[in-house]
Amino acid sequence: MLARAGNDAEDANLWMNLSILLQCLGQRDLGLAIQAQALALKRIYHLAASEQPAKLRLLMLMVPGDLAANTPLECLLENGDIDLDLYYVTPGAPLALPLPEHDALIVAMSESDENHALLRSLEQALADWPKPVINAPSHIPAVGRDVASALLQNVPGLLMPPTLRASRVELQDMATGVAHLSALFEGCDFPIILRPVGSQAGRDLAKIEGPEDIARYLSRVHEADFYLSRFIDYSGKDRYFRKMRVALIDGKPFACHMAVSVNWMIHYVNAGMYEEAWKRAEEVSFMDHFADFAQRHQVALDAIAQRTQLDYLFIDCAETQDGQLLVFEIDHAMVVHAMDLEDQFPYKQTHMLKVKNAFRDYLIRLTAGSPNDQPERGATT
Repeated sequence: MLARAGNDAEDANLWMNLSILLQCLGQRDLGLAIQAQALALKRIYHLAASEQPAKLRLLMLMVPGDLAANTPLECLLENGDIDLDLYYVTPGAPLALPLPEHDALIVAMSESDENHALLRSLEQALADWPKPVINAPSHIPAVGRDVASALLQNVPGLLMPPTLRASRVELQDMATGVAHLSALFEGCDFPIILRPVGSQAGRDLAKIEGPEDIARYLSRVHEADFYLSRFIDYSGKDRYFRKMRVALIDGKPFACHMAVSVNWMIHYVNAGMYEEAWKRAEEVSFMDHFADFAQRHQVALDAIAQRTQLDYLFIDCAETQDGQLLVFEIDHAMVVHAMDLEDQFPYKQTHMLKVKNAFRDYLIRLTAGSPNDQPERGATT
């Protein structure tokens, strides 16, 4: 691809694909530099559906950034009949370029401090949009870690410890004994979880047992602002931790995956799911019997859908030993896909097809009538 790019420096599609490839290989900074080169050539990219003619055309409003910066619908909708147009908005004048024809629009940009002003400007631009708008910009701030934790308090059967913002100065005061955790953050005690504001995929996420751990943490992590929350031991009776990813599409839950690990900080790719067959067997059971899980946590799942008002949303969660749904994070930009090898994960295709079909069916229902006719989230249909 680099050789091809050297022969055709004006091929924006090639540069964008190369950017994604390099980021997947861990070359984030180089990937973002190449992405900027692609966007200097053009800001609208068309991904034609594998099945033509396409059933409909979905416009995605996106921002420049790494793989976590936008909703990765191309992973979910591959080998389907939905055309995607990726429109990278322009700061200050987000919809400055003519928009491609589309049947529906989704605000795909992730929640971040940097995107708040852009989301506010899109609220005005999309207020009377003639086509259905999925994940309206006014609702996206609800997935912010601190906002979500406040929004989801006092829901029966749902546990999401308050997530609070802590400045570096406040953490330094706790590390040196100038201030105490419980004094700065009422009702919070060690152990706690710390992560920089804006971090994703577990970057610089740490469990802190006491003030001395804060000092060691700050010596290697140099950001100015952090999220702080109480650590919850969600291990099972066998001392293994299990983390699930659940999709909420138009308010309806679907299983995406479950990872099992001896470590509390679980990521699917390093939890041993590829190496240990018994863990995959547990995931099969979770996915095959997901209806039971959804019924147990129906009140909590309904509350998440109703309080966020987001049409396409994901939940990273677990079950506590006393049966509560422990929510780690809610987000609309999580990755879901069916790209795992079928000989190792034969069950994935069936269950991910349910997610794909649910989103496709939602798009078809949404575009069949006027957006003004869509029922309010949680309303009886």
